[in-house]
Amino acid sequence: MEWKMASGGGTVASLWTEVNRCGQNGDFTRAIKAVNKILHEVKEDVTALHCKIVCLLQNGSFKEALNVMNTYSKILGSELIVFEKAYCEYRLNRVESALKTIESVSEQTDKLKELYGQVLYRMERYDECKAVYTDLIRNSQDEYEEERKTNLSAVVAAMSTWEKASPDDLGLSGTTYELSYNAACTLIGQGQLTEAMNKLQEAEELCRVSLSEDSDITEEDIESELAVIHSQMAYVMQLQGRTEVALQLYNQVIKLKPSDVGLLAVTANNIITINKDQNVFDSKKKVKLTNAEGVEYKLAKKQLQAIEFNKALLAMYTNQADQCRKLSSGLQSQNPGHPRPVLIQVAQLCREKQHSKAIELLQRFADQHPESASGIKLTMAQLYLTQGHVTKACDILRSIDDFKHKQGMISALVTMYNHEEDIDSAIDVFSQAVQHYQSEQPGSSIHLALVREAADFKLKYGRKKEAIGDLEQLWKQNTNDIHTLAQLISAYSLVDQEKAKSLSKHLPSLESMSFNVDVDELENSHGANYVRKKAAKLPGDNLPKEQGQGDVKKKRKKKKGKLPKNYDPMANPDQERWLPMRERTYYRGRKKGKKKEQVGKGTQGATSGAASDLDASKTANSPPTSPRPGSAQASASTTAPAACNVVPPRQQKPATAGPGARKKAPPKKKKGGKGGW
Repeated sequence: MEWKMASGGGTVASLWTEVNRCGQNGDFTRAIKAVNKILHEVKEDVTALHCKIVCLLQNGSFKEALNVMNTYSKILGSELIVFEKAYCEYRLNRVESALKTIESVSEQTDKLKELYGQVLYRMERYDECKAVYTDLIRNSQDEYEEERKTNLSAVVAAMSTWEKASPDDLGLSGTTYELSYNAACTLIGQGQLTEAMNKLQEAEELCRVSLSEDSDITEEDIESELAVIHSQMAYVMQLQGRTEVALQLYNQVIKLKPSDVGLLAVTANNIITINKDQNVFDSKKKVKLTNAEGVEYKLAKKQLQAIEFNKALLAMYTNQADQCRKLSSGLQSQNPGHPRPVLIQVAQLCREKQHSKAIELLQRFADQHPESASGIKLTMAQLYLTQGHVTKACDILRSIDDFKHKQGMISALVTMYNHEEDIDSAIDVFSQAVQHYQSEQPGSSIHLALVREAADFKLKYGRKKEAIGDLEQLWKQNTNDIHTLAQLISAYSLVDQEKAKSLSKHLPSLESMSFNVDVDELENSHGANYVRKKAAKLPGDNLPKEQGQGDVKKKRKKKKGKLPKNYDPMANPDQERWLPMRERTYYRGRKKGKKKEQVGKGTQGATSGAASDLDASKTANSPPTSPRPGSAQASASTTAPAACNVVPPRQQKPATAGPGARKKAPPKKKKGGKGGW
């Protein structure tokens, strides 16, 4: 065969040699260049096209590889490149297209089955995925058996976690840390948290040992690989109620900044669930990690659903009402039969004090989705109770068929009807419950306990006639029950005395009811009641009393009242002395004397009476400033300055820190009190 010369001066054979050498060295970029030169010389070469597609896959250029396959689909054919095409679609997250491509082939190779299992796992078709991996492990023997067992254990863990299926024993021993980790996830799904924690600790040890053997791996790489195990440990601690330790471990994982966006999203979501309505600022920062690109392809549907629910709740806690309604409405459209979006909307309406709208929303959802109505109706009853509508709440509870005959529900209904003094409705609840268990579980402990409670309730409220049937049923179950027989006789005594007499014959005789009790021993026992001892009699007490001596009772002497000091026995007492002074006939009121000079009435420092005296211009003759000659004694002016009652300044108290601080006003001055504030 004659080879054409390539544009670079080399032959096609040398180009194929270069392609082979680049493929062995992992230099797929240079290999693509060599393949392109071959295709330039030999157009539509099937082998060259196939090599180009493989090189593009190795470089991660999945879109370009898929374009090459679609362009040369007639030349390449569907059977030759089915694996490469399905793999490109799988890596581009076109899972349904990948499934169609795989299923279009009549006979699947082992590598195509491996990819088929991955696609089924991504689509959460776990039963089919489990069958694929089980078949691969059974019918293949190569170096990839450990990877297949790891994938199979991941499928079993997913079934246990998301579908609550009890896993079969497939004999997958935890020889690697991946297998131990998946076994721990399976145990978490079964609720065996202590065993799961032990498996996670085992996985951590295996991971450290296996990675430390490689000298190229640093301690940071080991911690990054352990991040998923630590996050799962924190989740187990959170389920066990050890939230503080779990929160510390979650934050350590976040600080490592692992490259797995799915791990970051789950860890951040779990931190938000621990914070709840507290530490909202931290939750708002963590919620950004759940919005990273590609998260939707890394997590299961239920995980994504839980994250969206928590976003709506966080919006409610941060008083973002519109955002909360938007998120909850979107969740409801995606999951029309799920009650949680509706409950979030109801919670938001209750925060806005719109209880009537909340009840209407719950009633509408219960009518449209009767399969989920039980929990919704419980919420409706709670809202009615918060508003004080006890009877409406009882009606809602009695309409729940799943809980109507539960013991807790019966107790709650009877208590509420009793609170409303609706004894007839309470008895009706007992009657329906007794009839239900009479037909479903006759003679069971629950049935007899309900009959006993119903009888006691009727007797408590005087409904002895209605209690006869219940008491007869109880007595027939146990004829040795004297207490029930006595209650039955008491009830029949109002209705049928002859029946009561006939039943009284079954009462035990007095001789059979007497007990051989040593009274002295009982009184001297450790638990005997205290008996008050009588005082010892004196020797003179035994003398015989004279006739009539003990019959006369001692009269209690009355104390003489104290008389006032100015009491005059000769004077007639005032007949109106018991009346207040203002109400006596001779009261004329207080005598108004001359007003004393009041201080502080005028300008400060002066009195009204002395103002004119101090004005020198108004006096006709001013007194001399020096003594007159010839006077026997100098008379000095002794006019004192007017006394002033200075009001102290009102002390203004500083306002407390924060808006709306109110100043405290000084107390008002009482009449007759001393000066000053």
